[in-house]
Amino acid sequence: MKQSEIKELSVAELQEKLSETRKSYSDLKLAHAISPLENPIQLRGIRRTVARIATELTKRELQ
Repeated sequence: MKQSEIKELSVAELQEKLSETRKSYSDLKLAHAISPLENPIQLRGIRRTVARIATELTKRELQ
């Protein structure tokens, strides 16, 4: 998910997207621990998306 897409979402949508993304990250991480993923770079991309969403939420709280 790109930063421009994240900026367009409301706070409620961001919180929902954050919880969904964190869940998918934990599921992928568990699957990777059991048997290696075909594309382990997915983990890095999802982790960065979580960070982008969390950063945007923090930024909006401080405004």
